[in-house]
Amino acid sequence: MYQQQYKIDPMEISVKRKLTDLLDARFMARLDGLDLASRRMRVGRSQGQRLSKRRGQSVEFADHRRYAAGDDLRFLDWNIYARLEQLFLKLFLEEQDLTLHILIDVSESVTMGEPSKDLFIRRMAAALGYLGLVHNNRINLGAFADGIVSRLDNQRGRNCVSRLAEFLLTVECRGTGAFDKACKQVVHDRMGSGVVVVLSDILFKEGYEEGLKRLLGRQYDVFVIQVLSPQEQHPTLSGDLKLVDIEDGDTAEITVNAALLKYYQRTLSAYCNGIQQFCLRHGAGYVLSGSDASPERLTLNTLRKTGLLK
Repeated sequence: MYQQQYKIDPMEISVKRKLTDLLDARFMARLDGLDLASRRMRVGRSQGQRLSKRRGQSVEFADHRRYAAGDDLRFLDWNIYARLEQLFLKLFLEEQDLTLHILIDVSESVTMGEPSKDLFIRRMAAALGYLGLVHNNRINLGAFADGIVSRLDNQRGRNCVSRLAEFLLTVECRGTGAFDKACKQVVHDRMGSGVVVVLSDILFKEGYEEGLKRLLGRQYDVFVIQVLSPQEQHPTLSGDLKLVDIEDGDTAEITVNAALLKYYQRTLSAYCNGIQQFCLRHGAGYVLSGSDASPERLTLNTLRKTGLLK
């Protein structure tokens, strides 16, 4: 699977898509009052709205150190010199941008279920991306199936909202979910540190552990938002069925009865609990949501409690 670097040619766009195609305008207005949070203060690549541990020239005082030849004389603390007759420099915490990496699952499995997992994932990506842009944070989006299949990198500021909408409303679902391959590409192409949000059903035959370990190994703040449809959480199937995997075509013939449904529920619950415990052990955030849930409630309430937003 090739990797496509997402670019927009204004001459080729006949209909300009808007983020309000995914998000209610009132919801977007409420997002303006929130901001991204990082459990680690990060050094960004340009000035933003967040204090990092890097010493800079903002108004937030941090510390003093002795003057050395060649230091900027503008930052001498003359009050200390008047008392001690020694030269000290004022040090400040510098405001830096926070990079938000959003990985959205566009493999064929997210097209299954009603309401659509795919639409829910895109709406959540739109909400988080918009929130990051309006607070002048750097945004990178990656759509993954068999690896990263489409990207929108280095977006910053309100003027990039239309590009965010165009990306989310045009990227197609296709292929299988190769999560570890996608994470390997993200780490290899590393676009700065920061927060990584994974939006997916996490139904990968290869598992999720290695992919998440790659991200965690680079000291990203990782948040996993697992999205399942109501049919996956509470199936109502019965009788003799032939199940076909939408991604790779694998088949299985089964007889669905009450006992099998109970076994399925226990297995699914154990699987989701396993993801949650893995994230807890490795310092990552985790949220399980149904595709029939409210993106507004998940964003404004749940994600604030988990520490992704403030």
